[in-house]
Amino acid sequence: MLMRFRAADRKRLAALAFGVLLAILLVSAGIGAGRSPAPALPLTGLPPGPVGAAALRDLALRVDATGHDPHAVELTVDGSAVTGRVDGDTAVYHPEGLPDGEHTFTAEIPADGPLGWLRDGPAATATFTVDTTAPRLEVTPPEAASSYRDPVTVRGRAPGAAHVSIGATTVTPAADGSFETELPHHPSGSEVVAVDSAGNATSRALAAGIDLPRMRAVHVTAYAWSDDGMRESVLNMARQGRIDTVQLDIKDEDGVVGYDSQVPLARSTGAATPIYRARDALRQLHEMGVQVVGRIVAFRDPTLAGWAWHNGRPDWVVQSPAGQPYSSHYGAIAFTNFAHPEVRAYNIALAVEAGELGFDGIMYDYVRRPDGSLSSMRFPGLTGPATEAVAGFLGQAREPVRAAGAHLSAAVYGIAASRPDQIAQDIPLIARQVDFVAPMIYPSHWNTGEYGVADPNNQPYDIVAAALRDFRTATLGTNAKVIPWLQDFSLGAAYGDAQVRAQIDATYRTGIDSFFLWNPAVSYHEGALDPK
Repeated sequence: MLMRFRAADRKRLAALAFGVLLAILLVSAGIGAGRSPAPALPLTGLPPGPVGAAALRDLALRVDATGHDPHAVELTVDGSAVTGRVDGDTAVYHPEGLPDGEHTFTAEIPADGPLGWLRDGPAATATFTVDTTAPRLEVTPPEAASSYRDPVTVRGRAPGAAHVSIGATTVTPAADGSFETELPHHPSGSEVVAVDSAGNATSRALAAGIDLPRMRAVHVTAYAWSDDGMRESVLNMARQGRIDTVQLDIKDEDGVVGYDSQVPLARSTGAATPIYRARDALRQLHEMGVQVVGRIVAFRDPTLAGWAWHNGRPDWVVQSPAGQPYSSHYGAIAFTNFAHPEVRAYNIALAVEAGELGFDGIMYDYVRRPDGSLSSMRFPGLTGPATEAVAGFLGQAREPVRAAGAHLSAAVYGIAASRPDQIAQDIPLIARQVDFVAPMIYPSHWNTGEYGVADPNNQPYDIVAAALRDFRTATLGTNAKVIPWLQDFSLGAAYGDAQVRAQIDATYRTGIDSFFLWNPAVSYHEGALDPK
């Protein structure tokens, strides 16, 4: 049967059909009941927790727009549009200059198509906190230690820090920011570093001082220590309290290492020679309460120089302008090149080994260039002044030696305080690298009229007092002490108890309480030394 609709009915049917179609379209667009969220864009690059100063500099927020046009990604921070860059299918934004506080980052691709106005496009959003303020750090200067082997207590405050570190030691501050920790040995060269949860760090140099004990010392060669009579003479001075320190040779002027060193180069060159047992010597002296300073003759080293020259390493040796070994009154091949890294490393390795064996201090001697005209010698690889290179070697050795538990010193020429270029020993430069400077101010080595002293060799008190005043002036502004080498041998004038004692008196009256006596034959005038 054919049905006919009135015009009004036809209008109602058309409206109904349109409503059904519109409802279908709205549902498909996510509008109305059960509207679905916009698809998420993958966002990477945000670190966990607050963003610190270092993290902010490197921060890159990356929005993966795979399947879309990455150029269409719109970026905002805190509601303001920002500009990123495109890297393949990824939109990348590097925040710059964001202030501390909370920030919201959004990335959105506007919806397209005929119904784009009815729905949202793919998007990403993230809220993060910027914190670039480093924590406060206050460190209480530790009490001075008497040895680099002594434990040191470090205290301070670091409000807002998550942890505080000193070298390999880490401590968590209390609620009020206070912290305290005991280090197993002196933290030479260390810094105290406070770090907050955002990675911001504040550091302070740890000014832990060393209060070197008094040293009244005599020089002892390896061969002298191995001789029963000579060793017993030195031990008797210690028993009587006339000395409290022995300077025992590690490497001598011939380049001979006096004990069975395990440093590879000492063994391969034949330098390691079991003249005495280092551990036994150290044990015996330490049980008597005597300190031991090991002497290493650094760059006068015929053993290493000869081995290097004959084994294809000529740049280890000081040379003449013609490229031959520099010849001097010390021998044809006597001086190694202080500018060469391997030569430096060898002398440092010996010092570290000695410190680990138990030597209380390391003294480098012949830490200089050969005497003579600078134009007559070459140092392969040297850049800059020789004085800076020599001091630089001591700076390179300082922390390894201290970490091994020993203090560091340098024996220097008496003339170096006023004539640093003559043998490349700049006293202010050297003093910044060592615990003490040991000038060799033997009266026999001064020219007539030096420091206004008419006859230095026969006026030991006057010349020693004058030279020490000069060295104390040269070391001002550094932490280095001055401890002189004094003469206990006869050269041009007979020296006995009175002459040696005059030098000691001059040392004490200059304000220095320590000294080293030198006699190449290891025979000392005990009468010049006060018993305990």
